[in-house]
Amino acid sequence: MKAKRLRADVLAGLTTSFALLPECIAFALVAHLNPLMGLYGAFIICTLTALFGGRPGMISGAAGSMAVVIVALVVQHGVQYLLATVLMGGLIMMAFGLLKLGKLVRMVPHPVMLGFVNGLAIIIALAQLEHFKSGEAWLSGTPLYMMIGLVAVTMAVVYVLPRLTRTVPPALVAILGVGLAVYLLGLPTRTLGDLAHIAGGLPSLTLPDIPWNLDTLRIIAPYAILMALVGLLETLLTLNLTDEITESRGYPDRECVALGAANLVSGAFGGMGGCAMIGQTMINLSSGGRGRLSGMVAGVSILLFILFLSPLIERIPLAALVGVMFVVAQQTFAWASLRVMNKVPLNDALVIIAVTVITVFTDLAIAVLCGIIIAALNFAWQQARQLYADSHLETDGSKLYRVHGTLFFASTTPFLNQFDPANDPAQVTLDCQHLSFVDYSAIAALGTLRERYNKAGKHLRVLHLSERCKKLLKRARMQHD
Repeated sequence: MKAKRLRADVLAGLTTSFALLPECIAFALVAHLNPLMGLYGAFIICTLTALFGGRPGMISGAAGSMAVVIVALVVQHGVQYLLATVLMGGLIMMAFGLLKLGKLVRMVPHPVMLGFVNGLAIIIALAQLEHFKSGEAWLSGTPLYMMIGLVAVTMAVVYVLPRLTRTVPPALVAILGVGLAVYLLGLPTRTLGDLAHIAGGLPSLTLPDIPWNLDTLRIIAPYAILMALVGLLETLLTLNLTDEITESRGYPDRECVALGAANLVSGAFGGMGGCAMIGQTMINLSSGGRGRLSGMVAGVSILLFILFLSPLIERIPLAALVGVMFVVAQQTFAWASLRVMNKVPLNDALVIIAVTVITVFTDLAIAVLCGIIIAALNFAWQQARQLYADSHLETDGSKLYRVHGTLFFASTTPFLNQFDPANDPAQVTLDCQHLSFVDYSAIAALGTLRERYNKAGKHLRVLHLSERCKKLLKRARMQHD
């Protein structure tokens, strides 16, 4: 059983390494960097997070979300400032994990997760369309038909092979099979070598050649903070998704520390920054990769490709890699979210759609933030609507109010509207046994209510305050009886 597990991890890691190549090269080119910087970053980050991270089976590398964040910095200030930014971003990620803030990902609602997954699936698919271009022009004629045909064959192999055998990852068979067919038949199609040449040596330790002063810090700090936040967010959400798929539990704080350390090493050795990559993680998981070995094999394979195997690797048809990534996009998209769209509450459906659209047209960080804000506002609105009060006159002529619900910033107005100081008797009792006080707005509302009764010349007595509320009142220096 152990040998079978090791074999599955090795084959899955090898498959994933082929999928990492074009993505990391493309992201480096997007950021106006040497493609080797993307590959070095992929090797270092993938290997170190696999060794020391908190989520075996998850794949990290030089991600597109990071490339988009730092492209303006590279254009304006150059590569050396980027490397310094990667170092600082790594430190921020490590601090996030050491402070045990990874648990904050639990605050991300499930509809936001669905929107995140759907948005990234669409981005993965759209990114492949760039390979159907030659320069700025779309392919046409024979090159286009050849590309479409090879993509279709690749996808067919990935879909059909698991029905015949599961001994080898279908994506690996598809890539190698289509590559071999193109080579033996001499088919005219673009290869990985047309995207970039990947031959190189070992990465060397070199600190960024920049002035280490406050002016430099002012330049790199905003990019480093944004890079760290985007990287952590994508990593933690991918970790959550991996937990669901594998039905096991990862350790977000440990993953944050490992990711930060990996970025530090990558920046020190001339590599790009990176984070978890959902597409490559899906390939690894669907290929049977579950252990740390799968990520280590994927990372080390990238280095072997650079050092020894570049002539062979550069012959891999781009169509084969595009076909695999199209399958990944299809499998990543949460199709179930479309089927339940008319069954879930309207606000949840809107969150799914909003996060998906914002992810595609802006970036992940803004999309998730917007999704959380929408979900939080809706939750506050629903909680505020659930507050209500029962009231009746006692035998002694006083009036008793029993308020049920949660008192917080959004429910203070409904709370105050439950009372009628002008027409109530001289003695009024508020029973808080079924009322939860959440924030300072709740305490302020109680103070406002007391003032209204005082102005009306009436006395308000408050009963059954919780210990937490008494502490809040004491801190606010309000007297109660």
